[in-house]
Amino acid sequence: MSNIDTKCVNAIRVLSADAIQKAKSGHPGLPLGSAPIAYELWANHMNHNPKDTKWANRDRFVLSGGHGSAMLYSLLHFFGYGLSMDDMKEFRQMGSLTPGHPEYGHTVGVEATTGPLGAGMGMAVGMAMAEAHLASMFNRPGYPVVDHYTFALGGDGCMMEGISSEAFSLAGTLGLSKLIVLYDSNKISIEGNTDIAFTEDVQARMRAFGFQTITVEDGNDLEAIGKAIEEAKADKEHPSFITVKTQIGYGCPAKQGKASAHGEPLGEENVKALKENLGWPEPEKSFNIPQDVYAHYEEKAKQGEEAEAAWNKMFAEYCEKFPEDKARWDKYHAAVDAEALYNNDAFWAKEEKAVATRALSGKKINFLKDVLPNLIGGSADLAPSNKTHMEGEGDFSKTNYAGRNLHFGVRELAMAAIENGLMLHGGLRAYVATFFVFSDYMKPMMRLAALMHLPTTYVLTHDSIGVGEDGPTHEPIEQMAMMRSLPNFNVFRPADATETAAGWYLAVTSKTTPTALVLTRQNLPQLPGSSKEALKGAYVVSEAKDADNMDGILIGTGSEVSLAIEAQEELAKDGIDVRVVSMPCMDLFEQQSAEYKESILPKNIRARVAVEALSDFGWGRYVGLDGATVCMEGFGASAPAGLLFKKFGFTKEHVVEVAMKVIAANK
Repeated sequence: MSNIDTKCVNAIRVLSADAIQKAKSGHPGLPLGSAPIAYELWANHMNHNPKDTKWANRDRFVLSGGHGSAMLYSLLHFFGYGLSMDDMKEFRQMGSLTPGHPEYGHTVGVEATTGPLGAGMGMAVGMAMAEAHLASMFNRPGYPVVDHYTFALGGDGCMMEGISSEAFSLAGTLGLSKLIVLYDSNKISIEGNTDIAFTEDVQARMRAFGFQTITVEDGNDLEAIGKAIEEAKADKEHPSFITVKTQIGYGCPAKQGKASAHGEPLGEENVKALKENLGWPEPEKSFNIPQDVYAHYEEKAKQGEEAEAAWNKMFAEYCEKFPEDKARWDKYHAAVDAEALYNNDAFWAKEEKAVATRALSGKKINFLKDVLPNLIGGSADLAPSNKTHMEGEGDFSKTNYAGRNLHFGVRELAMAAIENGLMLHGGLRAYVATFFVFSDYMKPMMRLAALMHLPTTYVLTHDSIGVGEDGPTHEPIEQMAMMRSLPNFNVFRPADATETAAGWYLAVTSKTTPTALVLTRQNLPQLPGSSKEALKGAYVVSEAKDADNMDGILIGTGSEVSLAIEAQEELAKDGIDVRVVSMPCMDLFEQQSAEYKESILPKNIRARVAVEALSDFGWGRYVGLDGATVCMEGFGASAPAGLLFKKFGFTKEHVVEVAMKVIAANK
């Protein structure tokens, strides 16, 4: 290791320690222990250009151990990604570019929002899958225009979390040889030595998953780390897992190798002792970085500029030689033509017969696959039930990365993380699917998608007690309320073919918001009054005879909209005049103007009943203190769907009964 290399590694340690100490908050252990790994990778093995952070063929780096963010910010600072020393001094402060955990879209150079341990590992797998698929679609002999690696760095916590095992099992099955995982193995977690809860042979597990495994015994040996990375790159059949044995808090005499180094500042005296131990100049000074460190990092950054320049030259030749591929490339990397899709009569074509919205969704997927050549997706082993298979598009596999149908196996949590990675990579539009009740497994990664403003799509079928005989374990109740509570997340439960088309239109045209399509197993009738107005979140699907003097409003979603219309017809026989509102998406409705919302739900009409075969949580916003709900109050039961709807009160008779009580009480 040269003196300047040592100095640059220690610069990461010192700057990270200073930032954490000034904030009086943070995690110094990982930056001190992993600085050599990060430096060697970024300086000598990773293609990246700070002057073009969105270069399509850059290598991706995911810090799965997001608590070590000070190290990532130090790298971005030194390599010239635009993070200033003032930004470093504002670590973990309000409005800064250096928040406690890395945030995609907030800080330039951050490839993924990481915080929940292991999440970054799943997203890295998704990025590697995206690279493999795009390479198979675009590369030509002599023109490897998609040819880059995905690197993920995490520690013991990432390896303990089940999501990493789910994701790595799939990565090994798929033979994603351009995925390289760096394991910061320091055998320390917050509660102490990992032996108290984690004694497995991690390398044996990774080999069983299908990874090449490599071990670096000394985490400060840059040459050994470099050789391991090159050995990983040389394996063209397997993803690689590099265990680097490190010491948490390395260089700080009082903290090195101790759990206390993990999640609290070192303390001013210990920071000074760290600098003295590392031979850092003027150890009493904070944020003091010698100029030769910056000069060396600047030289290293130029390698990335040169790599992109060479790629740009090759890509220009590629575009000239393969104009059809260039046209496809542009389409893959552009947003869908929302206006054209909105005006496409074939996309919005109505059905005549009763059809389950999951089946209608399947038809839309197979329509959209030709409109969006970069559409890719699949299910957690439920494609035949979720109706998510794209006909004639092949299965993505180790022997066919060109396939557009993804098979995730029974791995819902990793599936949702992988979808995030597919979208973060760029060039693809992804959807994933499972039964609605199993969205519980996916929720943490759905939350990250919303936080990152990724327009991911979730196809969630078997949306209520309509599941029937499978019983309460498979009948969703509270999941709708859970997802509706997520900020920046559209939950869309369509009532028929037109509304299902609206849901898919919303999903594929969204730029910054995820969409969950919540779909039925059972057939639903086509509604004469349904329309594109569903894109406003709520609209009048069946008007009262006298809208200016109506007696009340029934609000339904999904399978219960037709039930509300049946109740409306029954009430009319008794001279009671009500409006039926379909509300497929509360989130969209809340984005409408006050005037529009008043036109749909006039404040003076306080007799309101919401009908939805799910939890009533959240409906108070629309029915108020004077209204009522016909919703689920328990967990369902095992029986044919028709019997369950009767048992739990989802009949026109019961809706009429509740509506009459509410209307009478409001007169």
